[in-house]
Amino acid sequence: MKKLFILLCIVSLVLFRIPVSAQAVTDEQLGLMYYNNKEFDKAAALFDRLFGEKPNLFNYTYLIQSLLELNDFDQAEKIVKKQARRFPDDARYVVDQGYLLLRTNQGNKAAKIFEQAIKDLPAEQRKVAELANSFISRRENDYAIRTYLKGRQMLAPQYTFGFELSNLYEISGNFDKMAEEYLGLLETNPEFQNQVQARLQNSLNNDPEGLKSEAFRTALLRKVQSNPDDVMMSEMMLWLSIQLKDFEAALIQARALDRRLDENGSRVFALGGLSVNNGNYKTGAEAYQYVIDRSSDMGLVVQSKVELLRADYEQLIRTYPLSLPALKNLEQRYVKTLDEANRNPLSFPLMRNLAHLQAFYLDNTEGAIQLLEELITLTNNNKLLQAECKLELADIMLFTGEPWEATLLYSQVDKAFKNEPIGHEARFRNAKLSFYIGEFNWARAQLDVLKAATSKLIANDAMAMSLIISDNIDMDSSTVQLGTYARADLLLYRNQPDAAIAVLDSLLQAWPGHPITDDALMKKAEIRMKQGMFSEAETLYKQVISEYGEGIQGDDAQYRLGLLYEEQMKDNTKAMAAYQEMLVKYPGSVFSVEARKRFRLLRGDMVN
Repeated sequence: MKKLFILLCIVSLVLFRIPVSAQAVTDEQLGLMYYNNKEFDKAAALFDRLFGEKPNLFNYTYLIQSLLELNDFDQAEKIVKKQARRFPDDARYVVDQGYLLLRTNQGNKAAKIFEQAIKDLPAEQRKVAELANSFISRRENDYAIRTYLKGRQMLAPQYTFGFELSNLYEISGNFDKMAEEYLGLLETNPEFQNQVQARLQNSLNNDPEGLKSEAFRTALLRKVQSNPDDVMMSEMMLWLSIQLKDFEAALIQARALDRRLDENGSRVFALGGLSVNNGNYKTGAEAYQYVIDRSSDMGLVVQSKVELLRADYEQLIRTYPLSLPALKNLEQRYVKTLDEANRNPLSFPLMRNLAHLQAFYLDNTEGAIQLLEELITLTNNNKLLQAECKLELADIMLFTGEPWEATLLYSQVDKAFKNEPIGHEARFRNAKLSFYIGEFNWARAQLDVLKAATSKLIANDAMAMSLIISDNIDMDSSTVQLGTYARADLLLYRNQPDAAIAVLDSLLQAWPGHPITDDALMKKAEIRMKQGMFSEAETLYKQVISEYGEGIQGDDAQYRLGLLYEEQMKDNTKAMAAYQEMLVKYPGSVFSVEARKRFRLLRGDMVN
């Protein structure tokens, strides 16, 4: 009811808006002000007069509500009965009579009125909706559900009220029934698939405990298992798995649909890209391998080979500690695939990725630069890919200790694609370069602009780096500690972890308790993770949580501790405890959604 009257307030302000002056406030606006200020006696008196002059819905609604707030049920009953006699076909006043009986503890009488209203319901879609909406306005959702079910009984198959019932079941917390209604809609009206998906997507976005998604997944699973040949239900299971980022389950459905519909791998290939982009490299690799093994589309096969290498690369560099033999083996696979594909547009991403692997992990910057320069020439007709190559080349220049060459290339891309995502990326990397070399004010100015970038990832990264700068420049504008931290960060970027640790240790020893301490501890933990020193990383994360848990790094440390337990130490019990602590201590964190999902997966909520 509160939401309803807020909405009525907004509507009334629009309907009755007139120029503001000392004489411009209408009686309706004055009544609203009384009501909103909880001066219900004044509001009731004014709306009583207004209702006598203009017995419209607006004046009726505020008069009745004011009287209810004053507990003047007798007067409210007189007005409702008068309206019911005046408009005998309007369900609103029948429901209001019952509602008044509820407010005066006459539940049995109210139930009789409600039951009779449903019993007398004519077989008209409009009348069904009117009575149901009247019940909803008084929060009598169970009676609204019964109204729609009676309407379905009378009017099906023309009107089944599936969307209305699914919405009411969701509001009532009966998610199993909600799922049944949506699936029933799909079975009788397949053309509603997009509408059902749109509505479900809104529901799943407001599903912190995963109860709605679990109810729908369970109902869908029963349908798919009972009828494996039902393509629509399989497609819905695939769609839901993607929404839940359960890419393993999605791949099962995608492969089944590919075989059943003879899609030649196109759907599975697309799913591989989604999986890799969401960090599920193993499933992405399995999807690409499926296409390579089964597809007759040679172009798609070549693309899959390129993307399979990318998936394997992304997975490999996140396996701590890094394995040099595995990296060299991956390089050989890159070279072999490149030889098979020759120099054509499909192989261009392969060349770029190979250059990155050689420069940053195999100590072959010369070969990487040569490969990128060749690629920049080859991509003269593809300005976007050429810009990506320039960014990669700039990264290598910074890696090899040539920041001025790097900033020149970053600036070229920024200027050429000023208002596009790759331009924002170039500006962010340029700002990071400035941070590395101690130009903190210029870096912060660029980062503050990037906080409004269209890419959420860039905006979040820019905000995080801007906060590090803002929080760690002393009152006297000293940047000694921040400069020391930036030097360690640059050493880490250049794959010199031991040197970076030494600089961070000197920082922590020279300025104990400085605001930059938590950032330094987190950077040390990041390095120890990459070195495979998980026990030391665990100790560092715990130190941040215990000593700096209220700061901006607290939620980050708590989440990464959970990841450490889950992915590296393989201790699911500790991982669940860490994620649960994360949800309790930092419910508004950007990591909370992912932490909740991982907690539920470890608990077994989403196991088929």
